[in-house]
Amino acid sequence: MNNKMKVKFLSLSENESFARGVISCFILGLNPSVAEITDIKTAVSEAVTNSIVHGYPDSVGEIVLEAEIEGGKIHINVCDNGVGIENVDSAVEPFFTTSATDERSGMGFTIMKSFMDDIKVESTVGNGTKVYMVKKIGA
Repeated sequence: MNNKMKVKFLSLSENESFARGVISCFILGLNPSVAEITDIKTAVSEAVTNSIVHGYPDSVGEIVLEAEIEGGKIHINVCDNGVGIENVDSAVEPFFTTSATDERSGMGFTIMKSFMDDIKVESTVGNGTKVYMVKKIGA
């Protein structure tokens, strides 16, 4: 049987560090290296930050962090019901940002891709975004 977890929290900036802590505790059973823990925490942090900043730019909403350990892999989903992404293909490109006046680099999805083995993004305008990530531990 695979181990699973699901946590819901508000899209408040202080919950970004909460999500990092939750995922790092959950994966300890896989005996990851410090580098693997850091990679996963960073990817989750980027996904959660995207939900906070871009998913709910003018409101507070709910973010769901789900994870499943399957063999030596961790499957992670970060979902929101926020404004969604109009063009996912553009959004996942390096340096893409919807806010030229903000201090955002547009590298969130690029960072997630660099630290995880697989990443998929699904989004519908008005219905939110789901980020699916996978990493093999001990690869």
